[in-house]
Amino acid sequence: MTVIHSATDPEALTFTITSELRATPARIWQLWSDPRQLERWWGPPDWPATFVDHDFVPGGEARYYMTGPDGEKAHGWWTFVTIDPTRTIVFDDGFADDSGAPDRDQPTMRGRMELHPDGDVTRMVITTRFASPDQLAQVMAMGMVEGMTGALGQIDAILAAQP
Repeated sequence: MTVIHSATDPEALTFTITSELRATPARIWQLWSDPRQLERWWGPPDWPATFVDHDFVPGGEARYYMTGPDGEKAHGWWTFVTIDPTRTIVFDDGFADDSGAPDRDQPTMRGRMELHPDGDVTRMVITTRFASPDQLAQVMAMGMVEGMTGALGQIDAILAAQP
């Protein structure tokens, strides 16, 4: 499994999950920049993602949905704030309605993905910042820890298949 650590910090309103991957930062970057590769791991194994839009530039947007085992769809969106190739991505992240439009009644989070090379491995650190303790509690209750752990656990097989 790629996840080596996860932590929730209620005071800082963050959830951080760290993965250790046997790949270069450039290879891991492809897992984010290529929507077809992103689809292979974003979302838990039983809720695979389909990216409808993926404009991977600062200010660009991504729209996706995850499909559950019973066919239910959960829609989401990202707006890319900062993209520093092979190092960092900062993005706003939220829930969407069935048309893919942001659902402003649901939490909006700020995600930050960082890549840190260390010998023959790269640590990928994803930190999600919430606007309030209630939003943090709501998303944690939805299963964010389990969902992200399952999603990230799919990356090793992708890296092994496409070095």
